[in-house]
Amino acid sequence: MTPTEHRYVSTAAELDDVIAALIDQPAYALDTEFHREKTYFPKLALMQLAWDDDLVLVDPLAVDLTPFRAVLESDATAVIHAADQDLEVLLLACGALPTMLFDTQIAAGFIGMSTPSLATLYERFLGVRVGKGDRLTDWLQRPLTADQLNYAATDVVHLLEIHSMLTQDLESRGRLRWALDECENQRLRSRGQRDPEEAYRRIKEARQLRGRTRAVARAVAAWRERRAAELDIPVRYVISDIAVLGIAQRPPQHRRDLEKIRGFDRGLRDDVVAQILDVVRRALDDPTPEPSEVVVTAPLDRDLRPAVALISAWVSQMARDLQIDATLLATRGDLEALLGDAPGARLREGWRAELVGDPIRRLVSGDVAVAFAGDGELVIEERSHRPVVGGSGATPSA
Repeated sequence: MTPTEHRYVSTAAELDDVIAALIDQPAYALDTEFHREKTYFPKLALMQLAWDDDLVLVDPLAVDLTPFRAVLESDATAVIHAADQDLEVLLLACGALPTMLFDTQIAAGFIGMSTPSLATLYERFLGVRVGKGDRLTDWLQRPLTADQLNYAATDVVHLLEIHSMLTQDLESRGRLRWALDECENQRLRSRGQRDPEEAYRRIKEARQLRGRTRAVARAVAAWRERRAAELDIPVRYVISDIAVLGIAQRPPQHRRDLEKIRGFDRGLRDDVVAQILDVVRRALDDPTPEPSEVVVTAPLDRDLRPAVALISAWVSQMARDLQIDATLLATRGDLEALLGDAPGARLREGWRAELVGDPIRRLVSGDVAVAFAGDGELVIEERSHRPVVGGSGATPSA
């Protein structure tokens, strides 16, 4: 990999100069390197920025990034690849999100590329091959090696070129607004500390529990989530998933009961054990379902279930024909939400409604039909309302 020229920013004065240069830029490329293997919240280790002919690597271990909020809240567009985790990191480090976001991974989905890596975009648009380099090294070590710095710089050096090429391609297809709307949805997505009351859903076996057993699992997982956030450690360092399930299935009353549960750490302090026992006791006394557990919409009507498979095939074909990532067009969950009249179904609004949602609603209402068009292709077309019986095409006699 050819070394990429860059500046290393490690003082407040140097960061001020970067902010002053960026504040009036129309767009800037941004990436971050972080770790979260040993913490609850991601630990920012490096921030990479590129604009015009400049590229800087900002050391957040040496300088407070809070002032960078001014750039994030400016009118400049932050160009980021696969931005979700970077946005979480920026919100924690700077207390703000970019006012405008262009996610190159999302945008590429609207020209038929399915969640491409940055290396894939570099090779397709620029013919540049990028190795994996130091992606999995320790970014919190100091000093960083020359190879690490070069790898980090490479992540943003061509990102504005990719942004320009994607924008032109999307404009030529009439899809730029679609991509920008999806980037805005990404930007506004809830992030930060996860909802403790929903933590049990990340334990696969816990989602199958019912009644008091589920109430205990939910309460213990919520307590574990809050304690992990308070101590800034991974939830597994508090108690394991297996221990949460064991506590739910055999609710303990005393420490000796806890110590018989698989996966329980016998070294936990007495005050922590007391907290767990209190959480279990309260869950057993009041196993009221959380609001999020209450089913708001009815399950999909049985008569509509066969339609989901057929419509999914049609959507997949449309995605191929239009060269759009199928998950951006409509997921199975989107189809079920639309057919089940779920509030907030995304196929009811914007470009998805026009392209997919409206034809599907006409289909299930009987106004149009799905037909084979030859070569295995499916089309939605106006119905003739002339039923066909058997292979002869004859209609039943009166």
